[in-house]
Amino acid sequence: MKNKLYFNSNSRKEEQRAFESIQKEQTSIGYYSLPDQDVTQILEYSNTLSEDVTTIAVIGIGGSSLGAKAVYEFMKPVKDLHRKLYFFESTDPINITDLLSKFDVNKTHFLVISKSGSTVETFSIYKYIYSLQSDPTAYTFITDPDSPLEKYAKEISASVLYLPDNVGGRFSVLSTVGLVPLAMCGIDINSLLAGARFIKKSFFEHGYTQDMLLTKAVYYAKNHAQYNINCIFAYSETLKYFCQWYVQLWGESLGKHQRHSAFHVGLTPIGLIGPKDQHSFLQLIMEGTRDKSVTFIKIEDFHENIVIPDITLPHLEMLDSLNNLPFSKLINMQCDSVIEALLDQGDIPLDTITIQSVTEDNIGSLMFYYELLTSLVGELIDVNTYDQPGVEAGKIILKSKLQEL
Repeated sequence: MKNKLYFNSNSRKEEQRAFESIQKEQTSIGYYSLPDQDVTQILEYSNTLSEDVTTIAVIGIGGSSLGAKAVYEFMKPVKDLHRKLYFFESTDPINITDLLSKFDVNKTHFLVISKSGSTVETFSIYKYIYSLQSDPTAYTFITDPDSPLEKYAKEISASVLYLPDNVGGRFSVLSTVGLVPLAMCGIDINSLLAGARFIKKSFFEHGYTQDMLLTKAVYYAKNHAQYNINCIFAYSETLKYFCQWYVQLWGESLGKHQRHSAFHVGLTPIGLIGPKDQHSFLQLIMEGTRDKSVTFIKIEDFHENIVIPDITLPHLEMLDSLNNLPFSKLINMQCDSVIEALLDQGDIPLDTITIQSVTEDNIGSLMFYYELLTSLVGELIDVNTYDQPGVEAGKIILKSKLQEL
């Protein structure tokens, strides 16, 4: 993974402060240690599934599903996976019914994921599916120790796996939450972790990634009042769900009251996919209010070599320059052209991330990179990156309304 910045932070002091803070966090925040874990037990557990199981279904919401979905949808087009993976993450009745029509519940293993063990959305969906499939062996429950869900699972003699200590949901993709469903469908989770481990080593051992991340984080923090919208412009459809994962990670981590003031702060995340969003959101970036920074993500090798046929169309001869051009080259030319056009504006902060190919280690690198960036920016804008009181307030109100029923 290569990162090129078109701006500077001009603040070595702030970069050093951020780095020292993140070093200290490693002793209390659990996600930092996840790239170094031994996944033998996860792989062994995944291998206990019967060959009759053709589908894995995750019942979870937010951090319980978005990370695994991002990795799965990135790898699915280029890898021959031995099981399909579906995600129940909405109480929309149309969505639930539609998903259930796509597979046989009797050939499916369900992963019910809830850190608290009492997530309303998760258990409303679980109750419905349980009414269709009541065999406890068809379920694995992933939760915190001593949660209500653990007690329930033991009551029905179902399998229980645990989340590691001090790992919040949106930082949990490299824990049991993400690794178990991915391993069960055939994703190479060792390679996924190896990619994250490469970024971790590069950052904490003064490698190339450290300079990139610190410069970027300090720039975002120093300018967050002006450039308070952060856009990812990813030039591959395979990164669509990575963008959704990033939106949760960035929004839920950074939109807070500051710890030492009463100010509300945050950077609004926007996930875009090129080239289609060139025909919509790009206009706003190009000529709209100067309140947006943009990160372009490109892929060098798409593992697909299809080319535009050598065909001349009547009245469209001006498009013959497309003939024999690989689509992989065209999409990156489109990306480069937009970058060049925005650089000409002179006042839009840009950087580019280039992924060598569509592999587990590359998506692992990208996700851990963004987790580190989130932690750094959170420290620099003086927020608690790891809580979500705004989300909890809505949950409390919902539970009160349900009790009134």
